[in-house]
Amino acid sequence: MKIFLLLDPPRSTAQMQKIAVVHGKPRMYKPPNVLKAKNLLISHLKPFKPSVPLEGPIELHVTWLFPRGNRHKHFEWKITKPDTDNLQKMLKDCMTEVGFWKDDAQVVVEHVEKLWSNEPCGISITYNSLQSKVKEVITYD
Repeated sequence: MKIFLLLDPPRSTAQMQKIAVVHGKPRMYKPPNVLKAKNLLISHLKPFKPSVPLEGPIELHVTWLFPRGNRHKHFEWKITKPDTDNLQKMLKDCMTEVGFWKDDAQVVVEHVEKLWSNEPCGISITYNSLQSKVKEVITYD
């Protein structure tokens, strides 16, 4: 399945959680910008929710397309923050919450890229079930 989320990709990530001390105990919380990014992703993902969550192993390919501005070329690699692993963490958490799968631990193959882009900007997502595919294991004797 292939979907495209037409949006300016959020730059706030799950890694941006904060710690506050409440009654002498540390508590994790999400700042407003992280909650806003999460809600933005969820609202754009909901129309693409599958009728039944995928089961078994899943392959996920994601391309993050950020608005390029004047300093970058179309499809030039984006080598600045946010890091791909942090972007992916929030996206996969949101996809889990919406119901694309039961647990993002099911994602066993993953490819991610981030690029500067002319319009349209957004997130291109391709996901497939690997339930019926058998992985060949290479052994070295």
